Amino acid sequence: QVQLVESGGGLVQAGGSLRLSCAASGRTFNLGTMGWFRQAPGKEREFVTAGFWSVGVTYYADSVKGRFTISRDNAKNTVYLQMNSLKPEDTAVYYCAADPLVKLRYSSAAEYAYWGQGTQVTVSS
Repeated sequence: QVQLVESGGGLVQAGGSLRLSCAASGRTFNLGTMGWFRQAPGKEREFVTAGFWSVGVTYYADSVKGRFTISRDNAKNTVYLQMNSLKPEDTAVYYCAADPLVKLRYSSAAEYAYWGQGTQVTVSS
């Protein structure tokens, strides 16, 4: 089993930055894919970014490309989401997700076995 705990959410003005953290514990050595999703009120959970850490490949949704960056600290078993130039439409609960396998369908929430509890990000205009 793997446990994921997110932190770092909060309230920020448009144009500002936040860094989210996702600390993984348990059987973390075999996490093939880790990523972030978000869910705004009344909307479905949507893909933000994912990484295949064994090969150093990352993917981003078009809506965040160039503004968000995913990274990982292997020593700390922690994945980060650096969010810059935030917009009001980025407001959502952000979830960390992980799976033991390398997921070619990385943008589908159904592909991930493990989820964090979520952290709220609110961007004011």
